[in-house]
Amino acid sequence: MARRTKEDALATRAALLDAAEHLFQKNGVSRTSLADIAQAAGVTRGAIYGHFQDKAALFNAMLDRTTLPLSAPLERIAQHDPEPLQAWCAHLRHALHQIAHDARTRRVLQIAVQKIEHTDSMAEVIDRHVQLNRTNLDSERRIFERAAAAQGVKLPAPAEQLAHGFHAMISGLVYGWLMESNFDLEAAGWTSIQVFLRGTGLELHAPVPTLPTDRG
Repeated sequence: MARRTKEDALATRAALLDAAEHLFQKNGVSRTSLADIAQAAGVTRGAIYGHFQDKAALFNAMLDRTTLPLSAPLERIAQHDPEPLQAWCAHLRHALHQIAHDARTRRVLQIAVQKIEHTDSMAEVIDRHVQLNRTNLDSERRIFERAAAAQGVKLPAPAEQLAHGFHAMISGLVYGWLMESNFDLEAAGWTSIQVFLRGTGLELHAPVPTLPTDRG
């Protein structure tokens, strides 16, 4: 019985997140109420509070379910991977592939960059995004520093500046593709990464393989 109850709770949580995704994309975050989400998920509004404190918490959970695997490895790579640049680029190539070919990832990122309004109720979400961005930038800086030290390369600019430039390049490509998907995100992203690294004097020690496309 306890196992069944836990499975039911997980199923309800997943249904709420699924409903939130579709409604946030259709109507925007501020114009979607918890009651709307509950109705779409086939549960009572009270059931939502058994899983999420408020709409901001639900939004964060929706975002984490899809995007956390894209960003979570970065800090570990920066701190512990013996080949941080190689591992980082492999991770980026995988992330670009997932964004380009996974419908849920694309939908959630579109919500995050196009459908969230800067309202008081979503201030916690915005602040969390800012903090995550800072953490990622710091990890990217450390990767540049570690790679330069390992390869004996004098970087053409401070690692912090390179991290900001690299981060803006990838973010801009993804944002542009989400707005109008009229170019090959994987190809453009990987070419941009290689050109950027060439400008820093850093090298990858082995090819980074492409991933098979699965649109199922």
